[in-house]
Amino acid sequence: MFKSVVECCKNNPFASPFQTAKCEGRKEPIFGRTIGAAATPTIVPGDSCAFGSQKYFALCGLGGILSCGITHTMVVPLDLVKCRIQVNPDKYKSVVNGFKVTLAEDGMKGLAKGWAPTFFGYSLQGLCKFGLYEVFKVYYSDMIGEENSYVYRTWLYLAASASAEFFADIALSPMESAKVRIQTQPGFVGTLREALPVIYKAEGMNGFYKSLVPLWMRQIPYTMMKFACFEKTIELLYRYVVPKPRDQCTKGEQLVVTFAAGYIAGVFCAIVSHPADTVVSKLNQEKGASAADVARKLGFMGMWKGLVPRIVMIGTLTAAQWFIYDAVKVWLALPRPPPPEMPESLKKKLQAQGKL
Repeated sequence: MFKSVVECCKNNPFASPFQTAKCEGRKEPIFGRTIGAAATPTIVPGDSCAFGSQKYFALCGLGGILSCGITHTMVVPLDLVKCRIQVNPDKYKSVVNGFKVTLAEDGMKGLAKGWAPTFFGYSLQGLCKFGLYEVFKVYYSDMIGEENSYVYRTWLYLAASASAEFFADIALSPMESAKVRIQTQPGFVGTLREALPVIYKAEGMNGFYKSLVPLWMRQIPYTMMKFACFEKTIELLYRYVVPKPRDQCTKGEQLVVTFAAGYIAGVFCAIVSHPADTVVSKLNQEKGASAADVARKLGFMGMWKGLVPRIVMIGTLTAAQWFIYDAVKVWLALPRPPPPEMPESLKKKLQAQGKL
């Protein structure tokens, strides 16, 4: 299936509906036009590969590994306290109190609990999340055409990100299960190497995937918001806030805009996905419980425990992820299409109808 999707992307006449047209030998960008990639992707001078090529998708996946693996591992202490507030609010009453109790019981080493499943799990998730997002965005663009790709671009972002996250969570689920148990279950083993056989012996494969559905409930809305909000925020920042066009900004200035858009997207991501995140944390702690059982036990207000630290964590995390991902694209000289512009064909139609 993946091979066929990639082949469709390679042969997609609308694979890059958002690229600004350029002429050879001309230094100034040509504004107001968009072009689709050729049937055989061609490498633009200065880029290391063609947009929509297999190499492009593979390197985007590498950017996702670095983006998600590094950032999630960096915030393990805050994630640990957040999870403990969710599953045991009587003991861990606040973020500050959670850190104090954890340090008193486990010392500094205790704050690093769960770092291994976090690193490996979210690296795999990042590979699928960012790599497949690029694949599906090009694939769905081919299905609906260049003009519809512009008009319905928000829906395109939502569909591509949801599809990518579906597969990303299948890769993440076993490691997420081990991470939550290591961090929140008293008396449980303290390393990934010990946790995996213990979980399998006690519950079989179900132990690794019993939280997959609530994980989808948490991560798919989160990722849809993460990508759609980021893409639209980037577009609006360059249109209304940044005082010069994107092509006139330095790479450093572009990365600052990327970070700002990522943080804005992260705040919304944390809010829409928090109730499901609380259910996932509690579900992995309670053996034999279902997602519905946990949700009923927590109640509406209980599912919002730990929201403030999660907003701080996810906002920072999302901004850092987009920054790293975009920086990797710059470092590897990958194609970085500018914000979308209306295709000439659509402009002519609207002008003919008197709507433009």
